[in-house]
Amino acid sequence: MRHRRRGRILGRSPSHRRAMLRNLASSLFLTERDAEFETNAPKVKGRVTTTLHKAKEVRPLVEKCVTIARKSLEHQENARQFETSAERGSSEWKQWRNSDQWQKWCAAIAPTVAARRRVLQLLGDKQAVQILFDDIAPRFADRNGGYTRVLRLAKPRLGDAGLQAIIEFVGVHDRETVRSEKPSFGGDEAVNSDAAGENSDVSDASEEATADSGEEATKDA
Repeated sequence: MRHRRRGRILGRSPSHRRAMLRNLASSLFLTERDAEFETNAPKVKGRVTTTLHKAKEVRPLVEKCVTIARKSLEHQENARQFETSAERGSSEWKQWRNSDQWQKWCAAIAPTVAARRRVLQLLGDKQAVQILFDDIAPRFADRNGGYTRVLRLAKPRLGDAGLQAIIEFVGVHDRETVRSEKPSFGGDEAVNSDAAGENSDVSDASEEATADSGEEATKDA
């Protein structure tokens, strides 16, 4: 029986499956890094191609990490009012280190440090954690959930014909609906002026006909 057992097995042991999902989530975060001069740079930032079942299974882990990082932004903003811009090790920094401002900064930044340690425990990659807190979390500061999407690909994987899918962050590769403008033709104004002239001629002729009929009726009377 599978009582209280959730998730896909994916043909792996629990430890192997946990390590695979951690690596896949870290790879998704690492695609946002600055890899301009790297030989193994990602083709598209914020996007990873994998199997459909792996993408669906890793999505809750990615969403959880982004939520933890997003909730720590408020504490990080509160701690900025107590921090110093002095260089580490300088006399000004040492003076700030021994003042009450440092104690207040430590108390304000403590939830952010705890959040970073929690995400590091989930991912196991320091670079991925830094990219998540510095670049990805501020992007979703005003969004409550739904940070990723899974798109199924029509072309199966070569070798085993496995179902492929893309997992990516929303807000970057979104499709924008653009309404097409009504076409304008050069002869529209001339046609409209001719039509207006014909309508005026018809109205004048109808007015003359009604006037003539009214005069004949008065003569007969």
